[in-house]
Amino acid sequence: MAEKTAANIGFEKQIWDAACVLWGHIPAADYRKVIIGLIFLRYVSAAFERKFNELKNDPYSDAEDRDEYMADNIFYLPKESRWETIAEAAHTPEIGKVIDTAMRFIESENKTLNNVLPKNYGSQDLDKRVLGEVVDLFTNMDMTDTSDSKDLLGRTYEYCIQQFAAYEGKGGGEFYTPASIVKTLVAVLKPFDNCRVYDPCCGSGGMFVQSVKFLEAHSGNRDHISVFGQESNSDTWKMAKINMAIRGIEANLGAYQADTFFNDLHKNQKFDFILANPPFNLSNWGQDKLLEDVRWKYGIPPAGNANYAWIQHMIHHLAPNGKIGLVLANGALSTQSSGEGEIRKNIMEADMVEGIIAMPTQLFYSVTIPVTLWFISKKKKQVGKTLFIDARKMGYMVDRKHRDFTQEDIDKLADTFAAFQAGTLEPVQGFCAVATTEEIAKQDYILTPGRYVGIEEQEDDGEPFEEKMTRLTTELYGLFEESHKLEAEIKRKLAAIGYGQ
Repeated sequence: MAEKTAANIGFEKQIWDAACVLWGHIPAADYRKVIIGLIFLRYVSAAFERKFNELKNDPYSDAEDRDEYMADNIFYLPKESRWETIAEAAHTPEIGKVIDTAMRFIESENKTLNNVLPKNYGSQDLDKRVLGEVVDLFTNMDMTDTSDSKDLLGRTYEYCIQQFAAYEGKGGGEFYTPASIVKTLVAVLKPFDNCRVYDPCCGSGGMFVQSVKFLEAHSGNRDHISVFGQESNSDTWKMAKINMAIRGIEANLGAYQADTFFNDLHKNQKFDFILANPPFNLSNWGQDKLLEDVRWKYGIPPAGNANYAWIQHMIHHLAPNGKIGLVLANGALSTQSSGEGEIRKNIMEADMVEGIIAMPTQLFYSVTIPVTLWFISKKKKQVGKTLFIDARKMGYMVDRKHRDFTQEDIDKLADTFAAFQAGTLEPVQGFCAVATTEEIAKQDYILTPGRYVGIEEQEDDGEPFEEKMTRLTTELYGLFEESHKLEAEIKRKLAAIGYGQ
């Protein structure tokens, strides 16, 4: 049995709970940057320290040789950026300035992080006594094993992003897609060795993290996956850059944040896998300035909703055997307004929609509306057919407001897709069905899974019909009688206080 450590008994929550001492001592908008910056700084420093000690004990090596660190994909840190310098200053009035200086030196040594790291620790709004306590917390983390620590810090980062999303509500959805949704997309698509993965609205980079995890779990090489992304929000783009650095993932997210529709940073690139959670029903996205765009192969998307602009942008970037997994609000399944129905028809007639999964409500922190997962493929294994899955009853409630999937739920969806692709799927009424393009055309190309999977069969309880109807009718009349008694009692009490008829 594995030894229990802080890492496997909820270390992430311990970090979050302890770091919450900052609440009330810093503006909420800055809190996320403060914690994420410290997580990053602690990890890169721990990795550096381990390599530094290894080189220092080797008589043939120079512990200050930058090339030694680059060879192992480790950030070289000047003395001003090492955690020992920060820890020593934890309980001094200068701690904020010390951390800001550490961030600047890291950026100067690592050009990919230029102007990315937070440098707001010296702000007068941040209580330096409280900041020192949080520094102590990170100092006392067990960082003896760099590889384990990378996962530990990565998991902590991911957990904190999730908590920020919950705390920030609607705004949180801009940078965090629930893990259950990301894992489902990846489990169905199954990214393989030597593939190129792209997310045109990458948020904090969760799609990339899960793709790399999937590859590693299936005996692939994490270095054999090329990651490309783009993000229009400056803070979120920086968060993604930090996330990739913590995870050790080489990613081309562009040199700056940029609007995907107006400044496609990967304009001439094609990708094997595209995973995305674009903003739901985005309006005023600039359609009037992009009417002649080459991406609108299946029709010009309406000005008031970018859903089909996102879909066509992704199709445009697909490699010859490429696949897409994306999240959309349910309205995209059936809308006929402003030409969207015609675009959907054209995409279906091109035989590109491989499958649709209707997801439950309450998976997102930002919205409660149900969403749908679309799977689009350039070369479908089942030509002329589309898989529909109704997963609205799957998952479990984490708390009163939020739902999540178990690994068994995710495996069930992925296995259903695999069986469909292999031609061995047996339809299950109320859960999954396969429809031909001709059958979908008869439904006006509406892709709502419920139209195809039907209603779940109810298990026969063995009670004869006549007996059941007699019992239920008796119960119903009993309820009617009780209702009349309650009505009479209410009228009597109202009359007693002068409000009776």
